Amino acid sequence: MIFLNLFFGTLVAAVGFWLLWGGSVSAVIVVGWALSVGLFLWFMTGSITELWAWSTLLLGLESFTWPVVLMIQLRGQAESLPESEMGTILSAVVLGLFSSVFWISFSYGLFKRARKLAASVHAEQTATEPLSRANKKRKSR
Repeated sequence: MIFLNLFFGTLVAAVGFWLLWGGSVSAVIVVGWALSVGLFLWFMTGSITELWAWSTLLLGLESFTWPVVLMIQLRGQAESLPESEMGTILSAVVLGLFSSVFWISFSYGLFKRARKLAASVHAEQTATEPLSRANKKRKSR
């Protein structure tokens, strides 16, 4: 099950990276990014919740940088921008900031949930150890 989630989390980050560059980046770079993200997620996550927390955080950061990349691409073409391109930049800024705030907030909630689940698992393990030791002492007497 973790492999399927790893595949989809990597796919989400790779599609976000491809959309960030407007489809103008070569496939080799997108595949390289996908492999990097996949390896990062493989080594940094211990649960499905953490995997999706990292994936949505990456998607939020990609959404945040999308308007900046668009401004750089449009600014490099001409000295002054026509009104239609200014409207495109405004739409990108509004949508990019909205989606980045959403995805980063979503990832924050997932990180918080993963931390709470890890703490409860750790508490269960420490609570069961003394009981098992007490049972062993009772059985030996």
